[in-house]
Formats: sequence, structure tokens, C-alpha cells
Amino acid sequence: MGTVFKRTSTKPLPVGAELFARKGQRFARWTTPKGKTRTAAVVVPTEGQFVGQERIAVETPTYTAKFRDGAGYVRTVATGCKDETAARVVLAELEKRAEKVRSGIITKSEDAMTIHQHTPLTEHVGEFIATMRAAGRDVDYVAETKRMIERVVRELSLRRLSDIRPEAVERWLAQQTMPQADKPAMGARTRNSYLVALRTFCRWCVERDRLPFDPLAKLDRVDERSDCRRQRRALTEAELSRLLIVARLRPLAEYGRETMPKSNNAAECLKSRKRASWTYKPLTFDKLNAAVGRAHERLKDSPEFIAQMERLGIERALIYKLAVTTGLRKSELASLTVGQLDLDGDFPHVRLNAADEKNREGNSIPLRRDVTDELREWVSSLRAGFGNVLAFRRDTFATALPTSTPLLNVPKAFCKILNRDLKAAGIPKRDDRGRTIDVHALRHTFGTMLSMAGVSPRVAQAAMRHSSLDLTMNVYTDPRLLDVQGAVESLPEFTLTNDTAESRQRIAAGAETFVPSAVTPTVTPAADFSGDLQSTPVTYAAIPSEMIGSPETHKTPGKSTFPRSFVKGDQADLNRRPPDPQSGALTN
Repeated sequence: MGTVFKRTSTKPLPVGAELFARKGQRFARWTTPKGKTRTAAVVVPTEGQFVGQERIAVETPTYTAKFRDGAGYVRTVATGCKDETAARVVLAELEKRAEKVRSGIITKSEDAMTIHQHTPLTEHVGEFIATMRAAGRDVDYVAETKRMIERVVRELSLRRLSDIRPEAVERWLAQQTMPQADKPAMGARTRNSYLVALRTFCRWCVERDRLPFDPLAKLDRVDERSDCRRQRRALTEAELSRLLIVARLRPLAEYGRETMPKSNNAAECLKSRKRASWTYKPLTFDKLNAAVGRAHERLKDSPEFIAQMERLGIERALIYKLAVTTGLRKSELASLTVGQLDLDGDFPHVRLNAADEKNREGNSIPLRRDVTDELREWVSSLRAGFGNVLAFRRDTFATALPTSTPLLNVPKAFCKILNRDLKAAGIPKRDDRGRTIDVHALRHTFGTMLSMAGVSPRVAQAAMRHSSLDLTMNVYTDPRLLDVQGAVESLPEFTLTNDTAESRQRIAAGAETFVPSAVTPTVTPAADFSGDLQSTPVTYAAIPSEMIGSPETHKTPGKSTFPRSFVKGDQADLNRRPPDPQSGALTN
């Protein structure tokens, strides 16, 4: 036999409440804003969010039904009724349905769906988020999914699962894509993200017998290409060289910046001498070496701090170079540990954990020889400098380093660091086409340089670890950097003449014989890894003054940080494979 009752919950002590004891039990007495006096027992929770805090115990305004379902389990269901008689009517319906389950008239799944219709929607969402966390999904992805679902639930005033209707959701999404006075219109990709989050939640409810079907199954995504808000561009070789130089020097150069008055009246600023009256001059590429020199002079009494900033610059430059030569994503770079490197074999590579990779495959990523040498030096510095920031020397005694030690420190706000480096290097954040540079644009640069080097599309797709060739060629390849003009010039020459005799003579003379030009991609890359594979390392101690010049002087740098073999046809054999038989990084 079931019963109905009111649950007991706790609330904070009201402001100005009077505490007293009665028969060994503590109570609180207070006056409501309407002038009525209320009394409630004072309790101290022993578990949960409010452990150890004094709170008042109050009854919920609605009744809860407690009964035994068709499977024999005791269940408690919120009736939503403030009247006890109405709550008992709901209890009778629940017991009647449980009897039908025991008699085989309805199934247990149908009964569970009916019971779940009375559960508040917020509880379903909480259990869905808990399931995602238990499955090991990315923390940021889970938080963003929760935020989007809770926003739709809040703005549409959804209370139960039955309130989720495709018409209401579609109308809300359409309203968000329209420009509003207080906020910009929602883009196509953001709209699709909301729809995917809601549909994922509905499918989870169907799998857990909470819904009979997905109410949002027939809502389609919009074409993101028709409303693309952010398009990334690839960096040129000269821009990459400047970016690596700035990344290497800027951490220390920040402490050598010159000051300037904030107002036009310099005499007034010098007279006040307050911090609010002056600021630092922005760093520029041509004055970077001078700022480093001033920093050394100002910090001459703190050699440990100078070494720390120099080490930070080396690390940032190594992050950029590793990203642009491997195509690793930001999260993948942050997940790398020392134990995932294989630098001493015939095929140097880094092995990604399946849990840290986007496609959850766990591929082995090949490394260039020059990057391998720099990573080997960096790991040696980690061993030697374990607890000593000054020990960045190859000949320092190497101590044991745990394999779980993070290889690089990639902060969450790394995009802000990149923006400052771009500004100091004189590289525009957005070009004339509206395409921007961010951390993921380094991966676009990797894909574009593979195409520029004449790598076959199928090999480029495998190197990028993409599921489709269209994604590699049309999204991650910047068409501006491709030699389209040279490809057109490689076509055979055709004549427009009415003189058939002259045309026959030209054909006989071989004037219209097709001869491929130098822009034709190399079919079989050279297998030799030596020669052009060495580039300027990011661990150089100082930058020659001739490399620090105006932006015009670096359009064709004399000694590029990225070798010509990376962007020309002299590339190495990209089809060589690591010894890992399960690796799928480069498969044809």
C-alpha cells in the first residue's frame, strides 16, 4: 500500500531569526515580510553541500507519492499536488499502472516512461551531465553542453520532458539567428551546436527509457558554409619565421619596454610622476633586440628570473614549431608527456593517447629530424633542470624524469599569448579577406604547406588525421598560398589561327607539345632525410641583429626557420611508418 507525504528540505537561517531550545530541540523563530511569525527546527546537515552549517528544516509545498512499482522496487514520485486528496488520486493511478505491469498488460519500459514524465526536467539534465562525466568526456565540452541545454530549458520555461516540442525549439533557434538590440545574431555553427546538444540529450532519454522517441529528430541543421563567421588563414613562411623570433624573445623583452606618457602634455606627466600618468610603449619587431638588452640591464641582479624568461620563450617557440610541423591540436599538445616521445628510433614520432585525440584512435605522429633534435634537447633540459630553472645545458647531469611529466605547458589562454606575439611581429590578425589567425590556424598552416610541397591529397589527409578528403583540401588548405598561376602556366600552348597549313607546321615542329612545368607535384618523394631537413632551431641563444629588421626585409628571409624542403618539392618520404602496427597516422 502506497502513501503520500511531504518531503523535508533545508534552507538558510532567515536574517534576524531568534534561536531557542524546546525539549532538547533547537528552533528558530522569525517574522516574514508580511508580518507573520514562523517557527522551524534547526538542523546541521552531516553530508551534502551544506555540511556543518546551521539551517532550518521546512516541508515542501507539494506531496510526494511512495509506492512499489511493477518490478517490485519501491519508488518515490513527485505528484506536484499541494492538496493531499489530489496527491492520493495520482498515487492510485501509479499503483494501477504497476498492477498492469505485473499482469503483463504494459511493459516495464512503458511504465518507466510514464513515471519519468513526472520527474522535473532539471533532474533529467543533471543525470545526463553526470553520465557524460562518467564516460570520460572532455570537461570543457561537458560544461558547454550543460550551459546550452540549461539556457534553452530556462528561456523556454520547460518543466517536464513532455514540454520539449520541436515547434518551440525551432522557433527559439530562429529567433536567436535574428539580430537583436542587446546581442548579436547567433551564427549557423552556434545554432547547430545548440541543436546537437538538445538532440544528444533527447537520444539519451530514449536510450534510458525516459522518452518513447526523439521529439527533435526531424529538426535539421543549417548550412554552416552559408553563414561562416570565422574563417582561418595559413601563415606564410616569412610570417612563421617572424613569429618564432618574437615567441623566443618577447617574454624577456616585456621587461625592457620603454615608458611613455598617457597624455600629450609630457611636462605634466613628469611633474606628477604617478603610475596612472604613464604607460609602456608597445613592442615592435625592429626594436625587439633593444628591449631584450634593456631587460638584461634592469634584471642583472636576478639571473634566475632572466633564465626563467628565456626558458619560457624557448618553450613557446617550440609549441608553435611543433604545432605547425605536426598539425597537432591545442588540446593534443597540452596532453603530451615525456613518455609519449620516441626520439631515438629510425622513425622519430610522438604517440597520442586515444583519450586525448579528437577521433579517439591513438595515432603516432611523425617528427621532422630538426624538431626531433630540439625536442631531445628540451627533454634533456627538463631532466637537468628538474627543480633548477638555470640548468638548461646539454652537459648538465641528467636526473631521472617521470614519464608522466608534461612535455610542454600550454595554458588555456594561449590564444591571448598568440595575439600578443602576432602584434609584436607585425602580423595582422585579420587579412583583407576577413580570415583570422588563432591557435588552430597553425594546423591550417600545416595542411596548406603539405599542399604547397606537392604532397598527394590522400597522404595529406592521413597526416591531418581527417575523416574526409574534402575537409583537408577545402577547409584546411589556404588557396591564396597555392601557386595557381604557375599551374595555369604549365598548360600546353594553343594557337588561334585560321591557317590550317601553319597549324600543321606548328604541330609537326612540336610547338604544341605539352611539357609539364616545375609546379607539377612530385609523384615519388625522395627518401633521403638528410640535407635540407635541418632548420634554424628554436633554442638559439641570441638572434642576429640582421634578422631584426623592418617587415619588408623578411618577405624573403635569408635563412628561414622553416626549410625550403617543407614547402617545396624536395620533401622527404612521408609514407615511412613508425614501428607501431596499430598506428593509423599515415595510412593509404
